[in-house]
Amino acid sequence: MGKRKATDNAGNPNQDICDFLMELANYERNVSKNVYKYNAYRKASGTLSTLTKRVKSGEEARKLPGIGPKIAQKVDEYLQTGKLRKLEEINKDENNVAINLLTRVSGIGPAKAKELVDAGIKNLDSLRKHQDKLNHVQKIGLKYFDDFEKKIPRAEIAEIEHIFKKYIHELSKEYVITICGSYRRGKEESGDIDVLITHPSYTSEERESKKKVDLLKNIVENLEKNKLITDTISIGPTKFMGVCRIPGDESKPFRRLDIRLVPYDQYYCAVLYYTGSDLFNKNMRAHALKKKYTLNEYTLKRLTEEGVPGEAEKITSEKDIFRILGLPYKEPKDRNA
Repeated sequence: MGKRKATDNAGNPNQDICDFLMELANYERNVSKNVYKYNAYRKASGTLSTLTKRVKSGEEARKLPGIGPKIAQKVDEYLQTGKLRKLEEINKDENNVAINLLTRVSGIGPAKAKELVDAGIKNLDSLRKHQDKLNHVQKIGLKYFDDFEKKIPRAEIAEIEHIFKKYIHELSKEYVITICGSYRRGKEESGDIDVLITHPSYTSEERESKKKVDLLKNIVENLEKNKLITDTISIGPTKFMGVCRIPGDESKPFRRLDIRLVPYDQYYCAVLYYTGSDLFNKNMRAHALKKKYTLNEYTLKRLTEEGVPGEAEKITSEKDIFRILGLPYKEPKDRNA
């Protein structure tokens, strides 16, 4: 849920190749506005990030999922010369460089970045002098820019998880709490912290009744009181976006934090979805359709003969989803591809 979804494998033998692919992806998204190419470069970077050995050639890369002839050619050029002509051309244009930099500020998208660059704001120092042009979210992104750029070590998230559970269980022992994303997939580093929470009293029926729900508000207030949450970007009945830091240790960076309150009966579909990876989720959804089911972050439903989703299956664990779809259970650490 972080701003930049780059590769997240510490010690990845192809990290430099993944980095140049993500640079190309960011250019296509932020400057060219070519979502197709953005997704292609991002997917190729994700594929290479899962390898345990250094890729030796473009031809070898071409055999991997999500890497076509054009990307393979670029991998070859980089492996042979240590650089890429296309990237060098892109980086000669100071506006391209400025737009890519400004979109790294949480809350600033490509359109806003171009607007700022057109107004002559091309670096962070200049942006700090023109904060009147930023909204609340963007100001927080700028305030914590350096910290948000840093990856979060696994041990730090584990410490935050312990504090999180301690204070939430003060409110009720029945809360179920899962930190998802790359942390749950066993990665050594993450870009942000993505938390799912549920409680037996909060069901999909309760959510659909539109009754006022204060569960998330109460949780956030308790975490603020205990100095874990430092800033709120936005908060609604079921989603909080903000900033946290380990209390009492000013040497620790500020971290991006998202909390979602999920209905109890939909919790494990959400856990599966927010654990990822993107490619794993895509494959799960495709397999579900082959088995005449539809799977999303809320439910698993059997399709009727007319192809319409029926009643939601009763899901009490992630294993239920795999079992119903006729798949062997995959541990989160095995879902990186």
